[in-house]
Formats: sequence, C-alpha cells, structure tokens
Amino acid sequence: MALSSHVQELRRKHETLSKRVEEAQRSPGVDDLRIAELKKQKLRIKEEIERLSHQ
Repeated sequence: MALSSHVQELRRKHETLSKRVEEAQRSPGVDDLRIAELKKQKLRIKEEIERLSHQ
C-alpha cells in the first residue's frame, strides 16, 4: 500500500471514530470508559497520520 493511500485510510478511520464518539456522547446509556477508549483510538490514529505526513 502506498503511503498516501495508507494516510487516506487512516483519515477515514479517524473520521469514523469522530462520528462514533459524538454518537456515544449523545447516548445516555454509553459508558464513559467506552467513550474514553474511542477517544484514545482516535488520538493514536491522529498521531500516526501526523508522523507519516512529516516523513
């Protein structure tokens, strides 16, 4: 997989996680730990995108 397509895939995953976090925050029955885990995943992806973009 080319670097640019890998970064694009990571951006799609990041956007999907953003939507999931927003939905979870609006749902009263969602556990705060689940939201925190989604946010951590999102941050890891963002850091990976930034690392790959600066190479």
